[in-house]
Amino acid sequence: MRLRYRYRLYPDAAQRQALARAFGCARVVFNDGLRARTDAHRAGLAYLSDAELSQRLSAAKATPQRAWLGEVSSVVLQQALADLNTAYRNFFASITGKRQGPKVGPPRFRSRKDNRQAIRFTRNARFAVTAGGRLRLPKIGEVVVRWSRSLPAEPSSVTVIKDAAGRYFASFAVETTEEPLPQVTAEVGIDLGLTHFAVTSDGRKIDNPRLLRRAAKKLRTAQKALSRKVKGSNNRAKAVVKVARAHARVTDARRDFAHKLSTSIIRENQAVYVEDLSVNGLARTRLARSVHDAGWSQFVNLLEYKAKRYGRTFAKINRWFPSSKMCSRCGTVATAMALGVREWACPCGAAHDRDVNAARNILAEGRRTVAAGRKPAAGRRREAETSNACGGDVRPPLTVADADEAGSHRGAA
Repeated sequence: MRLRYRYRLYPDAAQRQALARAFGCARVVFNDGLRARTDAHRAGLAYLSDAELSQRLSAAKATPQRAWLGEVSSVVLQQALADLNTAYRNFFASITGKRQGPKVGPPRFRSRKDNRQAIRFTRNARFAVTAGGRLRLPKIGEVVVRWSRSLPAEPSSVTVIKDAAGRYFASFAVETTEEPLPQVTAEVGIDLGLTHFAVTSDGRKIDNPRLLRRAAKKLRTAQKALSRKVKGSNNRAKAVVKVARAHARVTDARRDFAHKLSTSIIRENQAVYVEDLSVNGLARTRLARSVHDAGWSQFVNLLEYKAKRYGRTFAKINRWFPSSKMCSRCGTVATAMALGVREWACPCGAAHDRDVNAARNILAEGRRTVAAGRKPAAGRRREAETSNACGGDVRPPLTVADADEAGSHRGAA
């Protein structure tokens, strides 16, 4: 399977200038190709092929207006066109129904004011990691890298990224093989929530770190300072970076929490089952900020790919499965249960903690799903695309009415 390994870069002043030049050239090539195809479409001409766009790029580099494109690696420019072609293919596949999930719009022009800038080098660019541990990039130089871990194999490409906070990263694409962990007997069902981030079927409750809430005061102060700066001034640019760094600290902490928790769960359990939550639907409620702060989708995606990598079983349960209202002992389903009800008693005599009971039901349903050999609803939906948290139904599916309840009854009020 293909994985990405990301490391922090520390370019010097000259290398930062060279990277800025490469970011700008890649952006111009992308926009030129998009403009050419847009103009051809408006004029009623045939769709410009990938090869024709590449020929136009070569011709443009020979003109005085675009001669400065030769100051950067040609691989960077070709990869910018490859990104444009991929964006068009995704758009066409979306409007024709070949791509499942949310609709994908047409490519948009890139701006030099975008918060994130990126360029990609493939093996043709002959990038290399030197004996001293630096990353050698063509026409940029040897950049200092903070190696937090070693690469498991030779990378096929490297993407250099500059984020909104002004930090530089190198993201290596590496082909790795599955690394099965030793077999264990434990299995776990996980119920995700807001009061507790996760509750497992064995009764363990993991607190919600609420990272965005904890950083709200600093973010509010930084945003107020930004609002008072004059637009276009250097002080405003510095304030923008300060706000971006505050958000980056929250993002990094959330990612670190999700990685550590998902790794421990995968190591301790042979099978992991979670509920397929509608994050998009929940994000349209009054709990939107808390839902986004929790980062459920990121956590579930990490569980999924780590289970595949380490030989564990992973499955998602249908989001309409009544895990909270069903008694995990006798299977009785309650007619209704308000969200504020955290503990309830079943007529069979069992007393339940709402979240622990839901996690136990998710575990049982996950076992039944895997034993029956059928794919969970989320797996069926994503056969043609990368896993994400979108594309599922927000409302319960329609069911066939019983014969005695269909239609209007004579004499009904």
